[in-house]
Amino acid sequence: MSSANPFSDLECLTLENPKAGASDACVIWLHGLGASCNDFANLLPELKLREGARIRFIFPQAPTLPVTVNGGYEMPAWYDLVSLDVERKFNEVHLQQASAAIHEIIERQVAAGIASERVLLAGFSQGGAVVFEAALSSNRPLAGLLALSTYFATSDTCRFSEQNKNLPISIQHGLHDDVVFPLLAERAEATLAAHGYAFESHRYPMAHEVCREQIDDISAFINRCLPADPSPR
Repeated sequence: MSSANPFSDLECLTLENPKAGASDACVIWLHGLGASCNDFANLLPELKLREGARIRFIFPQAPTLPVTVNGGYEMPAWYDLVSLDVERKFNEVHLQQASAAIHEIIERQVAAGIASERVLLAGFSQGGAVVFEAALSSNRPLAGLLALSTYFATSDTCRFSEQNKNLPISIQHGLHDDVVFPLLAERAEATLAAHGYAFESHRYPMAHEVCREQIDDISAFINRCLPADPSPR
């Protein structure tokens, strides 16, 4: 791994349904600060995906970085976080490098035969901040954006692409989240609305976590964005 760019050549956990045949769609799902690529992989058995879904799930692993808000302690992180208040000061170079790494993963999926319109980005907390940037700046049209308990860190600097102006977006947040305050989800929604994006908004009686009701909404969103592919293979 390059010392100049800790996000080059990210390790990824890739899971497919061997009983469904070759995958024709992909979900790239980013974990949160201090977590692991296994976090949401462990959620897959709980999802209610459509029967016969041929979806490849890719869970990138964040590199280990010193994190300022944790006293410089090194942990898996998508960027250095400098403050935990509503202004969320952070290392934007890291976030942009992480976003570029997700774009590279998308390109590898396209090279492997999956159309970019069949690639959905999902992210929790820090991972969600990265996929906000990656999805909305992507020059490849994508299938959807799933923002879980997160915020739009680069709302003032994102170069919104025309290819994803009609991107399906689902914003899901806990009403009692004391890590990423609900106000930050509201700010993200206000930014999207100001730029003309349509989105669905969900709130749950939970903290910084995932709940059963939300799992149903996640499943429905994935099924809606990645229906059965009618194109020949």
